Amino acid sequence: MKFGRMKSQRRNRLFLVTFLVVFSGIGVGLTMMALNENINLFYSPEEIVAGIAPVGKLIRAGGMVQNGSVQRSDVDLSVSFVVSDLRDAEFKVHYEGILPDLFREGQGVVARGVLSEDGEFTAREVLAKHDEKYMPPEVADVIAEAHADSKE
Repeated sequence: MKFGRMKSQRRNRLFLVTFLVVFSGIGVGLTMMALNENINLFYSPEEIVAGIAPVGKLIRAGGMVQNGSVQRSDVDLSVSFVVSDLRDAEFKVHYEGILPDLFREGQGVVARGVLSEDGEFTAREVLAKHDEKYMPPEVADVIAEAHADSKE
């Protein structure tokens, strides 16, 4: 018979290769699951108002802080403001903490937080542009779309 008992050295190699392949697959799978949970996608005000953004998940949202919309609490560090895409889409943001020094009305902002069922966004972190030339790419895209639509 051509195929007899496997030699012990070959059997040990087969077990080692099988062990490595199985546990490498498990490791890659667990890594992919961990990375998938840490992804927080950017949503424009239009997507948030349209209901495209997921409710209850950590996301990034941004646009322009609407003039006259910033309301600061007298008691604590709570702030609420409206973020707009310079068209008709806007949503309210609640944040508790110290805002960046460059945060002001009429400026671009990106907030990382959770969208509630009623459409209000609770931010965990607020980022403002850091100089006159830089604007987060996502916010720049939203503004460019708004200007393109207004020219048509």
